[in-house]
Amino acid sequence: MKLCIAEKPSVARDIAKVLGATASKQGYMEGNGYCVTWTFGHLCTLKEPHDYGPQFKSWNLFSLPIIPSSFGIKLIQNKGVENQFKVIERLVEECDEVINCGDAGQEGELIQRWVLQKAKCNKPVQRLWISSLTEDAIKEGFASLKPAEDYKNLYLAGNARAIGDWLLGINATRLFTKKFGGNKAVLSIGRVQTPTLAMLVQRQKEIDAFTTEEYWELKTKYREVVFNAAIDRLKTLERAEKGLEYLKVNPFEIVSFEIKEGKEKNPRLFDLTGLQVEANKKYGYSAENTLNYVQSLYEKKHVTYPRVDTTYLSDSLYPKIEGILRKMYPYQELIAPLLEAPIPKSKAVFDDTKVTDHHAIIPTEVPPSQNLSREEKLIYDLIAKRFIAVFYPECKISNTLVEGKVGTIPFKTSGRQILEPGWRSVYAKEPKEESTDKEKEKEEEQTIPEFIVGETGPHDPMIHQGKTTPPKPYTEATLLRAMETAGKQVEDEELREMLKNNGIGRPSTRANIIETLFKRKYIEKKRKNLIATQTGIQLIDTIEDELLKSPELTGEWESKLRKIEKGEYEANLFKEELIQMVTELTDKVVYGKGKVITLQDEEKEEVKEKKKREPAQKKELQSWEETKCPKCKEHNLIKGKAAVGCSDFKNCGFKITFEIFGKKLSDKQLLDLVLKGKTSKLKGFSAHQEGLTEGVLSLTDDFQVLLT
Repeated sequence: MKLCIAEKPSVARDIAKVLGATASKQGYMEGNGYCVTWTFGHLCTLKEPHDYGPQFKSWNLFSLPIIPSSFGIKLIQNKGVENQFKVIERLVEECDEVINCGDAGQEGELIQRWVLQKAKCNKPVQRLWISSLTEDAIKEGFASLKPAEDYKNLYLAGNARAIGDWLLGINATRLFTKKFGGNKAVLSIGRVQTPTLAMLVQRQKEIDAFTTEEYWELKTKYREVVFNAAIDRLKTLERAEKGLEYLKVNPFEIVSFEIKEGKEKNPRLFDLTGLQVEANKKYGYSAENTLNYVQSLYEKKHVTYPRVDTTYLSDSLYPKIEGILRKMYPYQELIAPLLEAPIPKSKAVFDDTKVTDHHAIIPTEVPPSQNLSREEKLIYDLIAKRFIAVFYPECKISNTLVEGKVGTIPFKTSGRQILEPGWRSVYAKEPKEESTDKEKEKEEEQTIPEFIVGETGPHDPMIHQGKTTPPKPYTEATLLRAMETAGKQVEDEELREMLKNNGIGRPSTRANIIETLFKRKYIEKKRKNLIATQTGIQLIDTIEDELLKSPELTGEWESKLRKIEKGEYEANLFKEELIQMVTELTDKVVYGKGKVITLQDEEKEEVKEKKKREPAQKKELQSWEETKCPKCKEHNLIKGKAAVGCSDFKNCGFKITFEIFGKKLSDKQLLDLVLKGKTSKLKGFSAHQEGLTEGVLSLTDDFQVLLT
């Protein structure tokens, strides 16, 4: 019997259907010589400090750093997880061969390897590696299974990442909390989280320190075209007025007139970050929401694997492109011109050297169904139009540059005209994006007549008054780009592609990092802008060690993790470097000066929020039956006699009891815990193991309830 282990029940069902394993059993499906079972994402996690010794349960400055001699894994404490693991353990024992059908990425590899390790698997293991969940892709994948050994480095990189995050996260968080938290709250430090926060704080400080200055510019209108003086901005109105008087008594003369025809390159296919950036710019979607929408589209078989960081396709996909385009029925009007000739095979789209585990996100041959949510339709539309646009001709443009002078003062202007829209015609019916510099855009769009060098004539000079503007706050779109390039401002797509190896975080984890900063109240959102809070600013100011908050240095670690993945760097060496860093950091902080970070008064904020929103919330407190399970994100919740749990509890295992640590929670408090991941500050706990009687309840990453 061959045992297939997928990462979630829905994927297991797709695989079982293709393999003919149609008999449904408790925790798996069986048939045709196969058993197909599943995990729920992470079943195992790295052991916690107290698992290495009871002395590490309480947070003590002088027991740091905590560095286990070897890192162990354990099952996540959850009845559903434990039951499912027993099923996997038994099937591993009974089977002849295991086929790892986990998510085809670093995290997916780690999840499955830990489970097989915990189940003491000594059977031969093969790897299913697919880029979409369509029937054809699954069949092709099973026809070309790979030895598990081929993906060993991927596992080593995932394991090194997890250990690195544990070493830094556990030790630095305890260190800074005990030294600077004043016993009021946890100060969370993370390998990627902290440099990301540092970028936001740095930008916030630049904005706060910015002093607006007025300036004046000289302009003139000649033959209905506005020209700008090609000199430095004037700092006083008096100088501007003197310049204006000079312009009034001298004629305008054309010095040069040049028209250059050029091409505007097609946009690139989407990687995950590019899709998140575009969805944030166009629709204001958070990075996390976009990831959820595109993951759902992937599981519904409409798009390929989304957690990717390449914008290229492999050469082997070229023969399938026409078939995919023909199946994209809602876009046939845009696709028809492409099908009149062979699909172009450009190096900007197809390049095996730029594709590693997966290719860029593209539609599959399964057209979008009617039952997609509005958000899923919009995300699919972004992916579909980008896929179509890359095969269109380049956009041909004409750039006109005119230089003139009035006496000794030089002037210039420019204009831009689209000659052949090419790929831009794919987006012709879409509303035009708002420009941040309306003045410049207006001048670029002006129609420029034919000028003759040497011609002169009267003109209408004027003074334009302006103000300097501070740097723009980060939005999720610009922060994602900054994380991708370790803080460097890069507009050029090819250069950005080269910098990806040194970006901070991975495409699949960046959304979670931003959400963590929100949850910790280190940042907040004002309209689309991300603003560092006072707590976030103070935390970064307290960290003196550049290693912890430098995007460039964190980018170097990320680069090493990628090298481990390619077999070019030793995982143990990465671990040793982090151990040394954590040890030095601990000594520096423990014996350094102490100060207490003043936290935002969360309780006062909560009371204000309650006063503002109480009436509205009472009216629209949603029912459990319309609330999605936060764990499996597939099924809705149901309310029982003593607990709220997933309607697919047998497989998912998510449950929250009405009474927690001796306190009975209201529906609203339970809803807050499920929807927001935490409650407001509560009192009246009587059965907490550490004697806590008040605090905030929160859901951990493994869906346990924690009181802090």
